[in-house]
Amino acid sequence: MRIVAITDIHGRSGKAERLGKMLEDMEFDLLLIAGDLTNFQGRDKAEEILGHFLSLRKPVFSVFGNCDGRDVPELLSELGINVHSRRVEVGGAGIVGIGGSNITPFSTIWELTEAEIREILLKNYREDDVILSHAPPHGTRADRVHLGMHVGSRALREFIEKNQPPLVVCGHIHEARSVDRIGDTVIVNPGPLFRGHYAVIEFDEKEKKARNVELLRL
Repeated sequence: MRIVAITDIHGRSGKAERLGKMLEDMEFDLLLIAGDLTNFQGRDKAEEILGHFLSLRKPVFSVFGNCDGRDVPELLSELGINVHSRRVEVGGAGIVGIGGSNITPFSTIWELTEAEIREILLKNYREDDVILSHAPPHGTRADRVHLGMHVGSRALREFIEKNQPPLVVCGHIHEARSVDRIGDTVIVNPGPLFRGHYAVIEFDEKEKKARNVELLRL
């Protein structure tokens, strides 16, 4: 299974349109969006962004980010692509989603406590599922800010250490574009699409392993 992973579009319709046109000529099986489709905007902007990807007629699943408007989750649900606190299966792979972020100093729109993040995972996760989370796990390359601090979710980190999901796709920390590991778990922060970043992941849905990850740029 070839997965295209994107995150942190922040309302940049031009970047979404450009990637959408590129994907018309690319062989892939699934598009995962790790949140922040908008920059504190609502469903109209999110729908505009998503239109460039839904038109490809390939499976798309998304979570909302901490900077998405209050009505964005409702739109994602109406479109049948919202995996926040849900589990879906596609092409032999299970996917569990966590929208919003762990608590930040900025009181953004969608923030969850570590207890809430833990509960979502305990409720929905099955062995060898892929996790799609806006927030990255704590203490990885994917959650390190410019000053060197790690600001990701501790609950997500603890869950990964215990359960070893094969793949975690995340975002939120723009400067933390990376591929990392926690044990056997591959952690991918594609980097923000508003800066032209995305990732392509070769995922073996039978063996439940990420075989290769490419961090790419428009």
